[in-house]
Amino acid sequence: MNFSLNENQTMIAQMVRDFAEKEIKPFYKQWDADEHFPVDTMKKMGELGLLGIFIPEEYGGSGFTYFEYATALMELGKVCGGIGLSVAAHNSLCTGHIYYHGNEAQKKKYLPKLASGEFIGAWGLTEANTGSDAMRMQTTAVKDGNDWVINGAKNWITHGLSGDISVILVRTGELLDSNGITAFIIEKDMPGFSAVKIKDKLGVRASETAELIFDNVRVPQENVIGNIGDGFKQAMQILDGGRVSIASLSCGIARGAYESSVKYAKEREQFGHPIAQFQAIAFKLADMKTQLEAAELLTFQAAYRKNEKLHMTKEGAFAKYFASEVSVKCGNEAVQIMGGYGYTKEYPAEKFLRDAKLMTIGEGTSEIQKLVISREILK
Repeated sequence: MNFSLNENQTMIAQMVRDFAEKEIKPFYKQWDADEHFPVDTMKKMGELGLLGIFIPEEYGGSGFTYFEYATALMELGKVCGGIGLSVAAHNSLCTGHIYYHGNEAQKKKYLPKLASGEFIGAWGLTEANTGSDAMRMQTTAVKDGNDWVINGAKNWITHGLSGDISVILVRTGELLDSNGITAFIIEKDMPGFSAVKIKDKLGVRASETAELIFDNVRVPQENVIGNIGDGFKQAMQILDGGRVSIASLSCGIARGAYESSVKYAKEREQFGHPIAQFQAIAFKLADMKTQLEAAELLTFQAAYRKNEKLHMTKEGAFAKYFASEVSVKCGNEAVQIMGGYGYTKEYPAEKFLRDAKLMTIGEGTSEIQKLVISREILK
């Protein structure tokens, strides 16, 4: 096995670092304070090929693998978890759903615009009362001629306001029927479709979150992704890949917290010595680094299986569960190492901790990951 970054990963990592230094670092604190989603910055990342990383070149993408995708998210997470989350949701959820499950006409119509950043993509599964319990979703689609009429609402949707298109999962059959859920492509200007911004989030505040509202939204049959009733199965497959995204972003946040802690510990002096020389601090750094390395290995293992089109439900859950928990631990330790300074917005530690916490919730909580893992190993 080769544990080194390949040539493309090295190139992507440097490109993202350069971009972040110029286009994200000078502004991320203000975006966080204002809960501002920088659409223009997203579009610039589209120009660099970061919004269609694993989409083939024939559809306007970069044609890379999940290795390059994971590397890009790790680099973004080191700087701003909010921007990283937006790139992850755009790539693996909306764009990925159309790429993996859409027909040729849908791919040709939407993927080039999504990959270039001309379109921002959203994806909707969760509802106000159905988070982990997606089978009880209340949003419905009823056939009317050649159209489907959708009513209901989706909650906690990344890019719900700014998204030009959304892939949403709605009920077309009976409640609790896994074959009664279907995926639809919703365009922003469809009559009856609206969104309301969700404010005052703890972290990832530069990533836009909204509630989607559907009031007799008419959607043509051509916007159905795959077969009627296949939506739940599609969503579970998309979430498998999405967990590589969140694991990668978690690793990036953890690494950002670790690197800032090392820098601070070398510079901060107490009792006439840098605090890095004290075993209490040095051991914290050793634990952070060890857990981070393990999280990255689990993440690249899941990415490898995704690249090879192997079953990776268990491996995706391993990576997402472990890496997200490690990101919180590293954020927490960064605050502790920096002490009073870590508790202020002047230093980056508190933001790493705030951003990290969502990683243990979004795209399946840590508890759901343990449920997935236990079911897989007890088959």
